Amino acid sequence: MPDPAAADPAPLSTASAPAQARAETPVEHHTQAEAIRVSDLHKSFGSLEVLKGVSLTAKQGDVVAIIGGSGSGKSTMLRCINFLETPNSGEIVIAGETVAMRPDGSPADRRQIERIRTRLAMVFQQFNLWTHRTLLENVIEVPVHVLKMPRSEAIHRAHELLARVGLGDKADAFPAFLSGGQQQRAAIARALAVDPNVMLFDEPTSALDPELVGEVLTVIRDLAAEGRTMLLVTHEMKFAREVANHVVYLFEGRIEEQGPPSEVFGNPKSERLKQFLSSVA
Repeated sequence: MPDPAAADPAPLSTASAPAQARAETPVEHHTQAEAIRVSDLHKSFGSLEVLKGVSLTAKQGDVVAIIGGSGSGKSTMLRCINFLETPNSGEIVIAGETVAMRPDGSPADRRQIERIRTRLAMVFQQFNLWTHRTLLENVIEVPVHVLKMPRSEAIHRAHELLARVGLGDKADAFPAFLSGGQQQRAAIARALAVDPNVMLFDEPTSALDPELVGEVLTVIRDLAAEGRTMLLVTHEMKFAREVANHVVYLFEGRIEEQGPPSEVFGNPKSERLKQFLSSVA
């Protein structure tokens, strides 16, 4: 099944203030349903142990920023959650449904994985658009061929989604004729096309020229403001502080520190986190 995912036709806000206000408001976890839970997740590549027992929970509407240095396991964790990588052990629960895993961590039910992947939309560093297809064709691929949505309905929603990310006039364009920022915004529209429970962003601006980063962050900020649940691996510390309501700092495959942005960024307790924040300031 293609990795891209999913849609919600409600209009996006263009103001950043709601996202900032949302990030500063304490999250009432006891009133929210659980969107995703990862417990004691382990992953090794040969003799290299990349994840060493990672656990985290995101409630509906949470924006969890995952930060850390290169090689800390951030991207691997997201890929394990979506089973693009097979965990060695641990438990993953999506919207209350536990993923069936064999003792070695591999999925026990492929059809369950395919179904769960429609609830998890992943946006990659390198866009991963199909270069031989137009933006419209990219966005309708999964709804039509995986979710069996009528083509006319999928096309209508795709036009709405492309307009939401500022690409309403680019539906018939091919990725090669777009800037990196436009391609990543198109990838976000494609991810929204299945209306996912959780959006996973794997350093979505790392492949962009600096002048294009802002246009992608604006789209993500507006998605946060409308209450979408997101796990966001990012090197954009200012953005993480403004948009996330929970921050996780990974170091060598373990969660070294986590908490509200005001505490993680404003009053870090771990010496490693202090050093990391100094290095990226």
